[in-house]
Amino acid sequence: MKAAVMREANKPLTIEEVTISKPGPREVLVRLKAFGVCHSDVHFWDGNFPTEMPVILGHESAGIVEQVGSMVTAVKPGDHVISILSPFCGVCEHCLTGHMSVCHTVNGAQFKRGPEEAPRLSIGKEKVGQFLNLSSFAEQILVHENALCTIDKDMPLDRACLIGCGVITGVGSVFHSAKVEPGSTVAVVGCGGVGLAAINGAAIAGASRIIAVDLSDEKLQLAVRFGATDVVNPGKVNAVEAVKELTKGGVHYSFECVGLKQTAEQAYHMLRPRGVATIIGMISPGVNIEVPGIELLVTEKRLQGAVMGSNRFRIDFPRFVDLYRQGKLHLDDLISDRIGMDGITGAMQNLKANKGTVARQVVVL
Repeated sequence: MKAAVMREANKPLTIEEVTISKPGPREVLVRLKAFGVCHSDVHFWDGNFPTEMPVILGHESAGIVEQVGSMVTAVKPGDHVISILSPFCGVCEHCLTGHMSVCHTVNGAQFKRGPEEAPRLSIGKEKVGQFLNLSSFAEQILVHENALCTIDKDMPLDRACLIGCGVITGVGSVFHSAKVEPGSTVAVVGCGGVGLAAINGAAIAGASRIIAVDLSDEKLQLAVRFGATDVVNPGKVNAVEAVKELTKGGVHYSFECVGLKQTAEQAYHMLRPRGVATIIGMISPGVNIEVPGIELLVTEKRLQGAVMGSNRFRIDFPRFVDLYRQGKLHLDDLISDRIGMDGITGAMQNLKANKGTVARQVVVL
């Protein structure tokens, strides 16, 4: 198959012929039809997060099942599927208590091939790293069956792929992690793909006031299309004070979708007493968040993380497809450009440059 291979940080990806193995007992081979370019990919491409090389990045994809292993029961050839980077085992404490989104952080090894097995991806005799057990910047993926969810075949796959990361991360954090109540107030810091999804989710959840916070006026305009009732540009005003003024004391819920110490702390300070700040952005390794301890105590504010929207993806994904059909989930507006595989490097450069017109760039195969 063809795939976009990363051999050096911050250098253009090379389109190469890569050998992909046959499915093992619980593995599934999927021919991809579309995948999104996510800011999380950029964090590894630019060296901010370490990764083995050579590696095929990418993790937000949808396609059609081609082959299944001998023990696979979840999918069959011909099924249309969305992938996810948070597979689940189904038997650990986290899965059995309904918190399957953290299973992969504890039980990750069982979703990979062992060192004694042939690698899933290779170029000649060279092993190629499988990014987040997916490696979606390619024509095919070979994954554990519990990293896939079947969807209806009439759902356009260039929109379906977005559900697998950006949408589940943003909307899922609203629904599952924070449990936003109807009539409540929300602030979303950062209006990229994940932030826009969080705004969309807050609107679906019935929040009465949704404040979008971003340095880009173009992204703030886009945020209004996704459900923002107010916009704040921190380059022009004090964001925390502006949010407090708009809400007469702070929001019930805030979501940090940037991945910076400063914005995480701002998200906390935007809260009213007993408010909940949810950190969604990928904060660099070694960076700590500081909040005033005594205030945390006496105001009963809460600061929490959420990985992949605290998802139950085999339940969530079909529901999100229905929300899209109903016109409530704005996947069409999330796509800023459709490109080919040779445009991936440029797409990541656009995200790194924080271009205001870019929400999600989708590779269509």
